[in-house]
Amino acid sequence: MTGDGRGVVGHAGARLLADLADATGLTSAFSQALAGLRQRQRGHDPGRIAVDLAVMLADGGEAIADLAVLRNQPALFGTVASDPTAWRLLSQLDEAMVDELRAARAHAREAAWAQHAEVRGDLPQPRVAGQQVDGLVLDIDASIVICHSEKESATRTWKKTFGFHPLLCFLDNTGEALSGLLREGRAGSNTTTDHITVLDQALAQIPDAHRHGTPILLRSDSAGSSHGFLAHIRSLRERHLDIRFSVGAAITEPVREAIRAAAGWVPAVDTDGDLREHAEVCEITGLFEAAGWPEGTRFLVRRERPHPGAQLSLFDTIEGWRHQVVATDTTPGNGSIQFLEARHRAHARVEDKIRTGKTTGFGRPGSPAPLGGPASPSPPTGLGPMP
Repeated sequence: MTGDGRGVVGHAGARLLADLADATGLTSAFSQALAGLRQRQRGHDPGRIAVDLAVMLADGGEAIADLAVLRNQPALFGTVASDPTAWRLLSQLDEAMVDELRAARAHAREAAWAQHAEVRGDLPQPRVAGQQVDGLVLDIDASIVICHSEKESATRTWKKTFGFHPLLCFLDNTGEALSGLLREGRAGSNTTTDHITVLDQALAQIPDAHRHGTPILLRSDSAGSSHGFLAHIRSLRERHLDIRFSVGAAITEPVREAIRAAAGWVPAVDTDGDLREHAEVCEITGLFEAAGWPEGTRFLVRRERPHPGAQLSLFDTIEGWRHQVVATDTTPGNGSIQFLEARHRAHARVEDKIRTGKTTGFGRPGSPAPLGGPASPSPPTGLGPMP
């Protein structure tokens, strides 16, 4: 390796992100959405500024000053706006413009999916327990974004850290981030209104041809099991959406009694469909009063011998098993209970998507400024939906 090469380009891969925005029409759609902010015809295009900011974040930038990485390579990225110009754009955004940006993303996604269909056919289908899951699978989960200094609306989190607690939705089929809600660190995990907002915005990102007429599965941990949120999911069927849920459920005393009385335990399966040792599954629907749950909700319980050092509840310690309960409105005849339980367990894949997202932009709201650089500005519109 030598340091005297010629024609060497740094951050060349970031150019591909900008090309993707251009090819899918995202840049032009952003330009149209933000046209009202363009002060003069020969000035910087607000849509291009927005794309450059996104590329900078995905490339590891932590402050507006990091636009210099793109600005210093005009042959690769063209003319990049100055830091004050970029900040001025962000400071002028309002909720109506954010909605327009969100619509622009949906339009670009529709173009990208259409191009995929022409080249590779249908969208990929997730697989669990050695079987294909038909339709679209949405995963909702919250995550902590650590903040190392005072930032607007950064607060103490339930993990006793400091920062933000965004709620995110990913599409398991493709790994795409569909929607996100920036929230205070003290925001609750099972807030019904937040889950409804994130789900509705995620559904709006799915092209009409796929949103209607395609089975949709919403997965979440127990934070998504509030009765209000599940009632909202059920109401979406009245809008001709074929949507079902699979969520974690709390183990209350009636559930514990149902587990004790349960019979007909069968071996659980792993991700390949092979039998999993020391793990069993049983359905406990009808063994306890499920007041408040949507009609037709089924309850599956999984028990597994705990590994050494596992933190167990008193009930699990006495029984000698670690238990997890899943609530789903998938009707009988659409998969064995082993498959349905394994299908829900695949929700854990969202953790990898969040981890990847944090390294390409999601983790930036709470990041400190680079050494010697200015402090990262707070979001100009406070907390709210991520565009």
